[in-house]
Amino acid sequence: MSAAIELTELTKTYVSRRVVRRGLSGLDLTVRTGEVFGYLGPNGAGKSTTIRLLLDLIRPTSGGIRVLGLDPRADAERLHRRIGYLAGDFVVDGRQRAGECLAFLGGLRGGVPARRITELADRLELDLGARIKSLSKGNRQKVGLVQAFMHDPELLILDEPTSGLDPLVQQTFSDMVTEARAAGRTVFMSSHIMSEVEAVADRVAIIREGRLVTTDTVAGLRARSFLRVRVDFAVPVAAAEFAGLPGVTDLTVDGTTLACRVDGSPDALVKAIGRHTVTGLRADGQDLEELFHAYYTGRAA
Repeated sequence: MSAAIELTELTKTYVSRRVVRRGLSGLDLTVRTGEVFGYLGPNGAGKSTTIRLLLDLIRPTSGGIRVLGLDPRADAERLHRRIGYLAGDFVVDGRQRAGECLAFLGGLRGGVPARRITELADRLELDLGARIKSLSKGNRQKVGLVQAFMHDPELLILDEPTSGLDPLVQQTFSDMVTEARAAGRTVFMSSHIMSEVEAVADRVAIIREGRLVTTDTVAGLRARSFLRVRVDFAVPVAAAEFAGLPGVTDLTVDGTTLACRVDGSPDALVKAIGRHTVTGLRADGQDLEELFHAYYTGRAA
C-alpha cells in the first residue's frame, strides 16, 4: 500500500531568547493511503507542530517530509489543492456570513458546488446565514469542518477536529470520516482524547514530548491492556496456588475472595480457578483512556 505521508527523522527545534526547545525529535512515521490515522498526545506534545510541517507552514530543522508523494515546500501549490485542512485554531473573517465565507474558500479551490456546501451544512446543523462572529465555538468549528471536507480532498489533515462539538455532531463527524475512508481518501487527525479517534481510526500513534512513543491499531493497543479480576469462591483458597501464574500480578487473597491483575492471556488463571467452586466472577478490562494516559505520562510498560 502506498504512503500518503512519510516522515523520516523529522526534527523541529525552536530557539527563543537563547533557549533551545525541541518541538519534534527524530520522528519516523508513515500513514498509508486510504486509512484513518489518529495522532494522539497531550497538549504540547508536538501534534500541531507536525501538522504545520506537513503543510509547509513552518520549516523543519532537519529530516524528510513527503505528502502524497510530493515535497511540501517545492510542491506546495499543487499539494494544497489535494488537501483538506482544519487548523486547531480555525479563524476566519467574523464579519462574513458562514455561507459567504465557505463560497469564497470554495472559489479559492477552483470552485465547489453550492449544493455540496449546503449538504454538509445541513448534516452538521450549521446556519449558513449566520455571521461568523455571532457563532459559538462549536458552530465556528462546523464552518471549519465544512471547508475541509467540501472539495472531497485526497487527504484530510484535521487538528483537534471535534473541539467544541456536542456529542450528536461528533457522531456526524465520525460518519463523515468513515465515508471519506470508504471513498479511498486518507484522514490524519490529531487529538488528545482517545475516544475521539477510537471508533474510526485504523491505526493510532502516540506522541509525547516530541517523540513517537508507539504506533499500533486500536485492537493492538487493547491487547496490551490488562484485566482486573475478582473471584469469589465457595471456600477459602491459598494465595500460593495463583501467585506464580503467567501474567498474574497484584494478587491478594482474603479468605474466599481473590483479586489480581492479569496482563496478556488469562488462560492460566481461568484453569486454576476452574479447580474450585466459584460463586462470583468479575473481570474488568483496562479503559483505553487509562492506557493512553499511561503512555502520555511515561508510565506505560
